[in-house]
Amino acid sequence: MKGKVVVVTGGGGGIGSATCLRFAEEGARVVVADVSAEAAGKVVDAIMAEGGEATALVVDLTDYQAVAAGIADLEANFGPVDVLVNNAGWDLFVPFLKSEPDFWTKIIDINLRSVLNITKPVVASMVARGNGGRVVSIASDAARGGSSGESVYAACKAGVIAFSKTLAREHARHGIVFNCVCPGVTETGMLENFMEAAGDKEKLRTAFTRAVPLGRLGKPEDLPGAILFLSSDDASFITGQVISVSGGLTMHG
Repeated sequence: MKGKVVVVTGGGGGIGSATCLRFAEEGARVVVADVSAEAAGKVVDAIMAEGGEATALVVDLTDYQAVAAGIADLEANFGPVDVLVNNAGWDLFVPFLKSEPDFWTKIIDINLRSVLNITKPVVASMVARGNGGRVVSIASDAARGGSSGESVYAACKAGVIAFSKTLAREHARHGIVFNCVCPGVTETGMLENFMEAAGDKEKLRTAFTRAVPLGRLGKPEDLPGAILFLSSDDASFITGQVISVSGGLTMHG
């Protein structure tokens, strides 16, 4: 990964920040993309304190024009993007019949539309340069097995998987590979908010833990290894694939 420009969306959050730090350790030039300038800045500072190279891209991923302009400016001033990690996401526990269209729109915008918004300008640039590229999208085991209280979120993440597989076919001739990593239940701020909305947080945490064959919830640090591998030259002949990093919560052949 040495010298490659890697964009990680939601880079200021749990899985995102762990991923940014891991890429920096491997010599990548990291772009911490986040809607929060403060969160992105903290990760940039942490990387630079260890001698790495990083910059923040503060952008609302649900705004296509802002994203396209941000990517154009980034590539002009920091360098062309070699790897895009679509990590940003958000959810709350709301059973479908208790949810409303405004909530659906917010979930869809953050978890699906944002992936479309940033993938288009990044991949268009990769195609124009003609030297391939990597796109790794963070989906969810909710997309593979369903998850009570996450109907719209699960639908979005299933959409991310189908979107990635389709682009893997459309851009195989350009040498650009697309793959997905599916976390299971992972200890992040989003999980805490999800469990607060569900009520009886500790009971839910116990139930989640018992459902995982390896006997614990995931940690943000469990994800970067798989993401890094799929972004590396070692994975140049892997495209359109989905891997779960979930302690065995789901097992797919």
